[in-house]
Amino acid sequence: MTIAAPAARITPERAGAEVDVSVLVPAKDEAENLPLFMEQAAATFAGAPVSYEVVVVDDGSEDATWAVLQELQQRYPFLRTARHRTRRGIADALRTGYLHARGRVLVFYPADLQYKPEDIPRLVAPILAGESDMVTGHKQGVYEKAFVSRVYNRLSRALFDVPVRDLNSVKAYRREIMDVLPVRPDWHRYMIVIAAAYGYTVSEIPVPLYPRHAGKSKFGIGRIPVGVLDMLSVWFELRFAKKPLLLFGMLGAALFALGVLTGIVAVLIRVLAGVGFRPLLNLVETCVITGSIFFVGGLLGEMIAGQRAELRELRRFLAEHVGARSHPEQD
Repeated sequence: MTIAAPAARITPERAGAEVDVSVLVPAKDEAENLPLFMEQAAATFAGAPVSYEVVVVDDGSEDATWAVLQELQQRYPFLRTARHRTRRGIADALRTGYLHARGRVLVFYPADLQYKPEDIPRLVAPILAGESDMVTGHKQGVYEKAFVSRVYNRLSRALFDVPVRDLNSVKAYRREIMDVLPVRPDWHRYMIVIAAAYGYTVSEIPVPLYPRHAGKSKFGIGRIPVGVLDMLSVWFELRFAKKPLLLFGMLGAALFALGVLTGIVAVLIRVLAGVGFRPLLNLVETCVITGSIFFVGGLLGEMIAGQRAELRELRRFLAEHVGARSHPEQD
């Protein structure tokens, strides 16, 4: 039996005027970091020519993060809070923040102060100026897991054609980019790849990286295999999700053809030499059966892809219809 995840709790309700920039901050056990983060954010936003808000999503914290947020909200009017009762991961936290944010530009920023809020205006400037749809930071300085990060980025550049060197960093992006991102665990790491595949422009700026102010990293070396599998999953999604028969059908047809040719060779050996060669028979069976399974899998994939396309069009229609009713044309 599948149990639905509890809905996110938000305070205050999503209402009021839009702002220019919403900073989305996933927070898991960050009670010690949040007061200084908000203090630095307030200093950065003071007198800024654009309007900002900070949406902090408490992702199932076991410390006093939620209580600290309630206190901070009384001091900082630009702070909005949301809460997951259980830990659901950064991707879900960013999704919750997006659903409750009012900004036309969104920024993914961690709460651990490895990135200072003072760099947020530089990150959003190219987007506000219309020069880019998405901007990622290129980490500068010495930091833990630098080797893992280099391997991850090199593998990503080998699989995907993206014009940036650092995919796993802070990011700013237009709100509409969230509409094309699949709601999948950990796929926030591939925002840049997916946005670029959908035609959004991507750029990069250097951003200093500092030691954590307090607490410890939530990610260990055990995340590497998961990251590699996610990378392959994203690659498959972008290359074959719309036409899965291109992969499974061609692979199935090739195996089936190999089985048929092997069968012809086995028959010729039997007729001409008068002997049977059982390994050839086994190869024929394996190729024909496996090829048929791949081909049928490709056909099923095509049907699923068609349903996904129809669902995407339905969502677009509903969004346009609801938007038109919410903002009727003035005579």
